[in-house]
Amino acid sequence: MKTMSNRTFRARRLPTHGAQSGWVALLPSRNQAPSLDRAITVDVVVVGAGFAGLAAATRLAQLDPKLSVAVIDADVVGNGASGRNSGFLIDLPHDISSGNFGVDAISKTSNEIAIARTAIQHYVRLAGENSWGKDVFDPSGKYSVAMTDAGTAHLAAYSSRLKSWGEAHEFLGAEQIAEVTGTRSFKSGLFTPASVMVQPAALVRSVADLFREPILLFERTPALVIETSPSGCLVKTPKGQVRASRVVLATNGHAESFGFGNGKLLHVFTYSSLTEPFDPGTLGGLRKWGATPALPMGTTVRRINGRDGDRILIRSRYTYNPKIEVSAGSMKSAGDLHDRKFAGRFPDHIHLKMQYRWAGALALTWNTVPLFGQVEDRIFAACACNGIGGTKATAAGIAIAELLVGHRSKLGEIFSEFENPKDLPPRPLVEVGARLNLAFREWHAGGE
Repeated sequence: MKTMSNRTFRARRLPTHGAQSGWVALLPSRNQAPSLDRAITVDVVVVGAGFAGLAAATRLAQLDPKLSVAVIDADVVGNGASGRNSGFLIDLPHDISSGNFGVDAISKTSNEIAIARTAIQHYVRLAGENSWGKDVFDPSGKYSVAMTDAGTAHLAAYSSRLKSWGEAHEFLGAEQIAEVTGTRSFKSGLFTPASVMVQPAALVRSVADLFREPILLFERTPALVIETSPSGCLVKTPKGQVRASRVVLATNGHAESFGFGNGKLLHVFTYSSLTEPFDPGTLGGLRKWGATPALPMGTTVRRINGRDGDRILIRSRYTYNPKIEVSAGSMKSAGDLHDRKFAGRFPDHIHLKMQYRWAGALALTWNTVPLFGQVEDRIFAACACNGIGGTKATAAGIAIAELLVGHRSKLGEIFSEFENPKDLPPRPLVEVGARLNLAFREWHAGGE
């Protein structure tokens, strides 16, 4: 019989997020949860209060209301990667129209859709139970937009595939998409109704603010050391400690900071800019819409509205950042690109300045699978979002909670069948390869 030994895992670094997200900047101040300043004992401690960690705690409480859970985060809820994305919960994979659609490919796509829709239904339930407004969670559907003939061809192929699958959607010509966006820069569009637009920082804040005992939330409480022994786990923080029978790591790429996923995680950042407010009467179309690019690695655009006017969000540019932080140079380069992308899409509004610019971290694996399941005695991971944190990270959190309590579900079956993340090539090769690959993909996206 294998004897469990004492193990110690020390954080080599803590998260650094850089410039504040525009999503956070637009929100009112919030009463933060306290930092942990004492020793506590719970059944489960969740490290990380983003999409995955919050979903894990919520699902644990749903499955076993008597289970005591502590959720700790190194920062304030919403400041991390979950509050830095472009705010889509997308139910359909981007590349459904490409590749070999044999039995294995169809099964993989079906699983991806099941994962995404499970995550969306998780938030649908929370939104309904807690009367969240559309400023937090808006099941309005989303658009994909094309700037080029190649993009239009991709959307047409995508539409054909969706039709064969019986998925509701609408293909839009240039005039129709102009009526939505208020600009004639787009050649075509495709609307899918089951995706959701969210204010991501507000969404994760809203989930965190639901917690009541026996779920405890501690912000500005980084995990510094995780110790495991036959009697349980001990998570040490700057001013306190948590004893628990099990630990859930919901830290995305920072799992590697504790030594998990070493040599298996690619750390990538993407960038966003948000304009200053403008008079909504100066731009036609809908006052609220969101669009992903027709081709992967293209430019995401959202129009949001508030009391001070409307704003346009631009998200584009991907960089490889093995230290999980971005430089001022990378921010400047991405910002310059965003200005060009904005001008190309809204030429009548080039006078608008970008008020907020920020970056958000992604964790990818070579074979696009999560770092999921038991990674050490008493330690479980729900990490590596592979660039789709809103749905994939949420689903991973739900699945890890179900694994902990032995609950069986279709989602759990899908996650249990994932292979382990593959080893990356040696570091010099992966650094060169990652940068070249990202550059090639951006080049291939072209005007999109």
